[in-house]
Amino acid sequence: MIILKNKAELITMRDSGKIAALARATAGEMARPGVTTGAIDTKIRQIIKSHGATPSFLGYGGFPGSACGSVNEQVIHGIPSDRELKDGDIVKIDVGAFYKGFHSDCAATFAVGNVSEEAKKLITVTEESFFRGMAKAVPDARLGDISAAVQEWAEANGFSVVREYVGHGVGRDLHEDPSIPNYGTAGRGVRLRSGMTIAIEPMINVGVYEVKVLPDKWTVVTADGKLSAHYENTVAVTDNGPVILTALA
Repeated sequence: MIILKNKAELITMRDSGKIAALARATAGEMARPGVTTGAIDTKIRQIIKSHGATPSFLGYGGFPGSACGSVNEQVIHGIPSDRELKDGDIVKIDVGAFYKGFHSDCAATFAVGNVSEEAKKLITVTEESFFRGMAKAVPDARLGDISAAVQEWAEANGFSVVREYVGHGVGRDLHEDPSIPNYGTAGRGVRLRSGMTIAIEPMINVGVYEVKVLPDKWTVVTADGKLSAHYENTVAVTDNGPVILTALA
């Protein structure tokens, strides 16, 4: 069931989103050689709690961190650890905040030091594919319009789109209906309505789109060991166009 949010609920989700966005931005500033994903996770938890919120991911399904820290070929759900980031790495930080009854969810991929041109392009195209998908998040459009826009841009730039993991609705629950694939056909799927709040999150690979889960039962990696990038925001569908709820301002 898709749950529409009223104006007051959207304001609260925006407040929640600012907290998550601040944590994500701080993580990006910390993404330097020698810093561990565990240290980033600790800082994220401190920021979220200092604003009267709780980390959405901590304990969710048994996940041990406050955020996901996925490096290089790790696509999503990387467990924070004492792994030190190295020059040339890319790290995906996925973070959520639960505030006054509502969740927010956002992610970004950060370059660590001097990265390859391929990595730079991957990060840029992944973010661009998000915005191309978000532009379709308007009332009376179809869910497939978002999915197709993401897929078309990623593949036009020579990359592949992860199929096994998708975006989702978000609100009082971290994961709500509908599921939002990053691939699909325009003109198909659920019709979008004002008041929907959705996490659009392209997961884009350099090589094949297939992925696998490591023995820790959380970390998802590319099947061929090549780089992957991730970019996400919580977005509200409104009569005035899509609004990013996980923004700093």
